[in-house]
Amino acid sequence: MSSVKNVINDSYKLMLLKDYLREAIKEAGFSEVDIQKTPTGTRVGLHVTRPGIVIGRKGSGIRDLTKVLETDFGLKNPQISVIEITKPELEPSVMCNRMSQHLARGTAFRRAVMWTMQTIMEAGAMGVQITTSGKLRGDRSSFEKHSKGVLPRAGHQATVIVSEDIVHVQTKMGLIGVRIRIARKERFIPEFELKVVKKDAKPKVEEIPQEIEIVEEAQIDPTKPRTESEVIELEEKLIETVETFEEVEEELK
Repeated sequence: MSSVKNVINDSYKLMLLKDYLREAIKEAGFSEVDIQKTPTGTRVGLHVTRPGIVIGRKGSGIRDLTKVLETDFGLKNPQISVIEITKPELEPSVMCNRMSQHLARGTAFRRAVMWTMQTIMEAGAMGVQITTSGKLRGDRSSFEKHSKGVLPRAGHQATVIVSEDIVHVQTKMGLIGVRIRIARKERFIPEFELKVVKKDAKPKVEEIPQEIEIVEEAQIDPTKPRTESEVIELEEKLIETVETFEEVEEELK
């Protein structure tokens, strides 16, 4: 098999693996997967918002997932590592999954878009763009594009700063596609940076690393959501207060 066919075959397998993980560990807030082939096996890194759900009780979830990756997807000796996402609101895949669940529950698409944009910007994003297309309001297909903040569209900055993801959700009206693009401030590369050196500057003191406190299961706050479904249920009550400006749009027409 040629090198071109190998690249196409690996990309196709990676797409199937992402589709499977998006449904299998949906409650854990799956974002992306990193695969590295080594002489001893295959390293698989799972980026999720709740690692405990993936690991399972005494590592049972990891063992079951390892068997599936080895038998169904042909990965040799997969070694799974779970990486926790610190800011899930700035991950397009996580927000796409949450918005798709809102649409599947019957929430109006524009209300879901406004709530998602507000959540992303409050988390510290530089800009966001959400595009929805499909059977939004009637039998005829249409699309809407909503933007907020600063979002580079082209050039090197766009490839570095902006990350995006696409998801499809089946509703009663039909199939709806959601595309979310997020620009993150911490990835912004300025053209130049001025540094001021102070003469009387005090030398930096090395900070002593703090000990990590292990929280037992009995100490976990029961009011905080543990799964993505619980997050969606809490957001359903807050989405009703979001303004969609549909009345203003009707007046302008």
